[in-house]
Amino acid sequence: MPGETPPTTSEDCLYLNVWTPRRIGRRAPVMVWIHGGGYANGSTAMPLYAGDNLARRGVVVVSIAYRLGPFGFLAHPELTAEGGGSSGNYGLRDQIAALTWVKRNIAAFGGDPNNVTVFGQSAGAMSISLLMTSPQARGLFERAIAQSGGVFEPLQLAPQYLLANAEHDGVRYAASLGANSIAALRALPADRLLDGEAGRVSHPVIEPVVLPRAPYDAYLAHHFADVPLIVGVNAEEGRSLVDVSGVTAANYAAGIRDTWGELPPALSGAYPFTTDAEAQQARVAFETDLRFGWDMWAWARLHAQEASHSVYYYQFAQRPPFPSGNVRFGWGASHFAELWYMFDHLDQEAWAWSAADRATANAMASYWTSFARTGDPNEAHQAPWPRFVNDHPQVLELGRSSALVAPLTPQLRVFDSVYAAVRGRPFGSREE
Repeated sequence: MPGETPPTTSEDCLYLNVWTPRRIGRRAPVMVWIHGGGYANGSTAMPLYAGDNLARRGVVVVSIAYRLGPFGFLAHPELTAEGGGSSGNYGLRDQIAALTWVKRNIAAFGGDPNNVTVFGQSAGAMSISLLMTSPQARGLFERAIAQSGGVFEPLQLAPQYLLANAEHDGVRYAASLGANSIAALRALPADRLLDGEAGRVSHPVIEPVVLPRAPYDAYLAHHFADVPLIVGVNAEEGRSLVDVSGVTAANYAAGIRDTWGELPPALSGAYPFTTDAEAQQARVAFETDLRFGWDMWAWARLHAQEASHSVYYYQFAQRPPFPSGNVRFGWGASHFAELWYMFDHLDQEAWAWSAADRATANAMASYWTSFARTGDPNEAHQAPWPRFVNDHPQVLELGRSSALVAPLTPQLRVFDSVYAAVRGRPFGSREE
């Protein structure tokens, strides 16, 4: 998490952690956590990710590590030749290897290998959108929960995901380290590989073996894991991802251009404002929808359209009591704010948690573990959570009101129209 001292890093990183209930009468449901961090940082060893309190609810929790940055996502022509036409998705291969280990070994810990739920946040949720559509991951999990992360934008707007472009970036990255071959890269110490243009090689790649199709296209071709799904987004994702304190009505457009380059004008123009305060709110909403909101909405609709199993959609709206003066103060229901609640770990922080905070944590942990047991998050003592259907989409607000809210906004419809124009076909329609 931002503001915390990072753990010691090492090239020797492929470990996992297991938490079990104190008593297991029969094989328990298994929940496998995939951490976030933009594919470049993060750790399964972070205390916030401990699965002890979820395990007390009768599930086995596993958290897995995977290679990050150039260790996990370097594509390069020489690696492609070595890999039989594939390179770049070594971090995803690690996740698949960990899930394979769970299937083979979790019964020894009291877990049910035939009832595995993958859950993750940010890049972990994005990974799940990829695992859902990877032929290599088929059959390794029975349910999925994705918190604030998916990969569904048109590839025309994210060409770096294509293998040829990723290889080009890999060659450029190697050259930035003075290496003209993979052998030269392998001769460098591990910490040296994090220098240079490492940021260019911190994303998955569309390639023939692990990820032969982008998730959007895989769904339309019905090549995805047809399993029960929870997806959701936080109400104020953008607050912790961009400093809006200097945003004004006058510099709003320039700020977006400096961050994202030239985007279709309709996207940034879909968030009207007059005053500087309104411009700041508009920037938060824009960042929320561009980074996460549209992807989660698209994912829910695709799954509801193509899958035989149910999808449940949430919006997390509870604002943690971040202490005044803390770097997080004022972030509200921002990116990652739900993690203290979902892991039922409020007491890891000596903040002024309210009864509403504790009720939200209990509800979220209950929904998640109930879903892991049965594929349905509903429990008798919680607010009803209806499944998401495209004809009448409903979203459960977690925190604040705990009411059902409508996910449709004019801004998301603008994203739909812009992305449809880029793809050359309406949302959810197959190419002729």
